[in-house]
Amino acid sequence: MSVVHRLAAGWLVDHLSFINQCGYEVCDSSAHPCAVTLSTSVAFTGDCRDASSFAASSSSSSDGAALGCEDVIETEGKREKKRYVFREEFFDISKPHIAADPEQQLWQRYSEVSCMEVKAKSNTEEHQEGMKSGAGDSVASTRKKRKRKYVFNQGELDALEYHSKVRKLIWEGTLHLVQEGLKSGFLHPIPAELSCRKSVVPGHVGCGLAELCEMAKQFPAVNESDHQAVSVLGDETSVPEQDLLSCVTENSSNCAKIVVLMGQKYLVPPRSSFLLSDISRLQPLLNYKKKYDVIVIDPPWENKSVKRSNRYSYLSSWQIKQIPLPALAAPNCLVVTWVTNRQKHLRFVKDELYPHWSVKPLAEWHWVKITKAGEYVLPLDSLHKKPYEVLVLGRVQGDIKEAIRKSEDVLPVPDHKLIVSIPCSLHSHKPPLTAVLAEFIQPDVECLELFARNLQPGWTSWGNEVLKFQHIDYFTLLKNGN
Repeated sequence: MSVVHRLAAGWLVDHLSFINQCGYEVCDSSAHPCAVTLSTSVAFTGDCRDASSFAASSSSSSDGAALGCEDVIETEGKREKKRYVFREEFFDISKPHIAADPEQQLWQRYSEVSCMEVKAKSNTEEHQEGMKSGAGDSVASTRKKRKRKYVFNQGELDALEYHSKVRKLIWEGTLHLVQEGLKSGFLHPIPAELSCRKSVVPGHVGCGLAELCEMAKQFPAVNESDHQAVSVLGDETSVPEQDLLSCVTENSSNCAKIVVLMGQKYLVPPRSSFLLSDISRLQPLLNYKKKYDVIVIDPPWENKSVKRSNRYSYLSSWQIKQIPLPALAAPNCLVVTWVTNRQKHLRFVKDELYPHWSVKPLAEWHWVKITKAGEYVLPLDSLHKKPYEVLVLGRVQGDIKEAIRKSEDVLPVPDHKLIVSIPCSLHSHKPPLTAVLAEFIQPDVECLELFARNLQPGWTSWGNEVLKFQHIDYFTLLKNGN
């Protein structure tokens, strides 16, 4: 289980343990190769390191599945399982990204900080800045104005007001969960010499999956009536890239599979399915003809930082509203949306997006990010970034009888719960929600994640980077399967 401790405040979650319990054992019989090759004949101009060698290997392979066979060890004529685990250093968050003032540390006495106090501080500093500039000489007047530290626009003031409302809840709840983690040994103080180690900054691995999705728009149109809705990964199956991008790919077995795309290897966990596409090609997911009881959404929200960095694409609010969630959702479907700390986005989800989808908002939860020692990764009252993110939970409204039937034997969704975990150092690798949502849904339901960047057993995942964190370079091969 990924849940280490469960209290009234919420859950302390072990993200790394969840990944490794997904079952990344590559199973195989002695008669068949272990890897599935996703054959690619389209030229690619991205940064895939082995695209040329992949093309040569796939063209020389008679069964289309030659690559990846080195991932099975042959011993005395028999093939053994190979077990992979996620690299532990990606969760080696030993010290805060920015150290907090002593009075803000978790183990210190709680002190209330209100929005009004912060605004008062802003006004005081602004006044002092004006006094200094007024007392300067003529030389000083020719200098460029210094940027004021505490000048807030309306969006920032809204965020401060929201923070003042949830701060006590987050502080006290996190404190209780961290105390339990320290007692059990899951969390522990880090020696000074170890806390000075730099966090891992992973290099860029894998293909440009988003770019591949863009290229797919140039493929010839697929005849919907003739095309299959799902492609099942098998031991000897070669999956053309057009199939990969035009239908849901499914691993229905109880063991992991290794697939090769553009010369890169990706691990697909057991009992999982995925669609690699962007928002303009969602039809294959609808063709899959599944209705989902849980839908988790992690939209690429538009903001200034994303625009400046150009790290990944973003969608406008209008584009997010075009997602056909009602066509994917079963009656009484539980919808969970990740939201940034911008109040504009939070209001949009609650006041526009959910009503547009006929989803009734039920609760706001918070994901709180801590270090191995139980400290916030950022100061709780930081004016730049907060050590928490928001989740908005709601249920699809519709067939009342069906909704009542599906709500039997499950608890109502409570408000103001915390999910506290050590975050992954890989950008936008969210913690798993499977275990924390279990008591609010019936067992063995259909689950879907939209804008996913990794896969989970028992889930269907969709996104234009859906295989990103499944790249084999993020995993370590255990020797002798131990």
